[in-house]
Amino acid sequence: MKMVFRWFGEGNDTVSLDQIKQIPGTEGIVWALHDVPAGDEWPMDKIMKVKDAADKAGLHIKVVESVNVHEDIKLGLPSRDLYIDNYKKTIAKLAQVGVKVICYNFMPIFDWLRTDLHKEMEDGSTALFYEKAMIDNVDPFDLVKRINENSKLTMPGWEPERLQYLTQLFEAYQGVTQEHLWANAKYFLDEIIPFAAEHDIRMAIHPDDPPWPIFGLPRIITSQENIRRYLQLHDSPYNGLTLCSGSLGANPENDIVSMIHEFADRILFTHIRNVRVYENGDFIESSHRTQDGTVDIAGVVQAYHEEQYEGYCRPDHGRHIWGEECRPGYGLYDRALGIMYLWGLWDAYQKAAAAEGAAAK
Repeated sequence: MKMVFRWFGEGNDTVSLDQIKQIPGTEGIVWALHDVPAGDEWPMDKIMKVKDAADKAGLHIKVVESVNVHEDIKLGLPSRDLYIDNYKKTIAKLAQVGVKVICYNFMPIFDWLRTDLHKEMEDGSTALFYEKAMIDNVDPFDLVKRINENSKLTMPGWEPERLQYLTQLFEAYQGVTQEHLWANAKYFLDEIIPFAAEHDIRMAIHPDDPPWPIFGLPRIITSQENIRRYLQLHDSPYNGLTLCSGSLGANPENDIVSMIHEFADRILFTHIRNVRVYENGDFIESSHRTQDGTVDIAGVVQAYHEEQYEGYCRPDHGRHIWGEECRPGYGLYDRALGIMYLWGLWDAYQKAAAAEGAAAK
């Protein structure tokens, strides 16, 4: 398991590369050009700026999250070929600087959805929170305004320059069903996967967050069955998965451990985080500790260990603790604690496996 840490770039992150380097066992950053609109070709000078900074800190840049898919591709519009061509040009550039995995998603309009970015927990920390009743009744335009008022830093998937066209986007998705989205995803994969394979970059789809339809918009990467279908749309080792235990874990019916065992050879990147799910459908992002949430994090790490997972892993969203002022979900302290919890589990399973092997001799 190769540990990496998400970083949003100079001037756009409260966490420094020097701090990331000091987290034990962390070898690289997960990055993107967050100021480049979805669908645009990434400029090489901006790519090199990130690479140079990471090289100086002794960290690699092998995982990108994400090269966003333009809405015209998801909608299947004639203009999609232009944006797919730009996507290919970006892949070619990323291959030049050693990128090996691109995490992306196929969620219409919203990359993720929460109703409160700083919900207070019992211990005084705060975390990202989803209130089902509010989503069922809130105007999405009001929610967009609330999200963008909460932070001076960019919020992935909620960029104002994209969401200013929210009315037009909702109109464009009128009548678009899940089957339409499946067909448009296959078109994208059939164009992108062979090109990515030529450049030795693996594409890793991220599950929908949360894993169910919102505001009448279709969603498809929501369950074990649907992930299986997506991977079969283009059956190639370059068409892989970013398995996010937090996104999928918001639905307690999703068996994350079973998914790891079934998709082990196609999991290129994993986000490990815990969520506490309530009976009314609400959920909050807890610490990574197994007992603090609903997801069996110990079982998740054990499954990866049993599969001898050698892909990339990052701690996903953390709580906001010890007075840290940071991008919601992306502070230093709780994610660093999360890494050490994951390594503790991994090391324990390693030691147990070694002892079992010695006893068998």
